[in-house]
Amino acid sequence: MIISLLVLFSLVLAFPAYANPACAVCTVAVGASLEIARQLGVDDSVVGVWAGAMLVMIGFWTIKWFDAKGWVFKGRDWLIQIISVAMIGFVYISEIPYNAQVIGIFYIDPFLFSTIVGAFVMLWSSDFYQWMKAKNGGHAHFPFEKVAVPVVALLLVSTYYYYFPLCQKAGEVGADLYNF
Repeated sequence: MIISLLVLFSLVLAFPAYANPACAVCTVAVGASLEIARQLGVDDSVVGVWAGAMLVMIGFWTIKWFDAKGWVFKGRDWLIQIISVAMIGFVYISEIPYNAQVIGIFYIDPFLFSTIVGAFVMLWSSDFYQWMKAKNGGHAHFPFEKVAVPVVALLLVSTYYYYFPLCQKAGEVGADLYNF
């Protein structure tokens, strides 16, 4: 994980900066804080929300890079975003064991599920910001609204997963059945 963060940081420094929907400092800070949060004992479902958002930001950067190169083809943006979020699979190679559990109607690892949710929240909040901006005559309602909308959306989802975890611990499953 640390090696991949160093590679990401060196890539950020190596390429010229373009007008990105997510700043490089924010992305590196989120990436570094994910491992710190795991070391501090924050639940993987909360960390996964931010990991999904970070992967979507990497996808945004890739789209901007494709635009600069003039590489345009049908379905490019969605393909890049899907591949960016699919990179979470590299975490399962060495860092996290895949531990599928029942989450609603899905049988999936809680970290993977929350990563996908975080990616969708990031995409939705970016689109929501663009819609709000268009409704306001092409101007933001307040300074840094472009940053505030996704961060608030991700904080709300993280808070929900913190207080209502996706899965119960092994000793807690079924404990309510025997307490009358």
